[in-house]
Amino acid sequence: MPIFFAVIILGLIQGLTEFLPVSSSGHLVLFSRLFGVEESLFVSIILHVATLLSIIVVFRKKIWYYLRHPLCDDCKKLVVATIPTCIIVLILMPIVNKSFEGNFLPICFMLTAVLLTTTNLLFMKKKDVPYQKKITDGFDISYKQAIIMGISQGLAIFPGISRSGSTICGGIISDAEREDVAEFSFLMSIPIILLSLVKELYELIFEARTFSVDVPGLIVGSIFAFLVGVFSIKFMIKLTKKLNFIWFAIYLVGISIASYFILF
Repeated sequence: MPIFFAVIILGLIQGLTEFLPVSSSGHLVLFSRLFGVEESLFVSIILHVATLLSIIVVFRKKIWYYLRHPLCDDCKKLVVATIPTCIIVLILMPIVNKSFEGNFLPICFMLTAVLLTTTNLLFMKKKDVPYQKKITDGFDISYKQAIIMGISQGLAIFPGISRSGSTICGGIISDAEREDVAEFSFLMSIPIILLSLVKELYELIFEARTFSVDVPGLIVGSIFAFLVGVFSIKFMIKLTKKLNFIWFAIYLVGISIASYFILF
């Protein structure tokens, strides 16, 4: 398959899987291998930036409020969640780079399936009372729960371990309100994606790294990732309220087995 079309398909995959609990980075690694697209870590980060724009569009009012009130309680919680993520990523970075070769992909997909199944079975009976919130209302998430979600996000740095799945499950297990957990999970990805982009740009500029990527294809793929991402966010928020992750867990078991035969 020509690289141009391969990268476009990767953009569609990124937009669809970034906000679903199935690991977008894991899918990008797997399909990058199938399509022969090199430097999947770089491609992954660029496409993650495209879905970052999806978050900004969907939560534009809330983000605008944060920009005008940077010391509000929600912003402090996002910072608190980001700190353990950064610490874990720095510690694990030597093996994280190697994991983008796909060596751990089948295991990580399976671990995500186990996490989703466990959370679904243990907490599906707990019902939340729906309520309407204003932009100025803070998240019903404690600082302790924010730290737990931040740790979950850090451990999800490996391809195959879903970032959204891990953070949402971490919030639900710590007894946070489900609607807030989903929205907080998406918003807390913003600083991590930006930091990842800065790191890649630094290595590209100052360490003379090269990337054999079809730029026009990456641009078009990023547009598709953005558009599909907008719809995926809204779908995942509704799904989290119902806490019905079993079908995703079944899918992850299947792709875990498939990835083993594809990669090995």
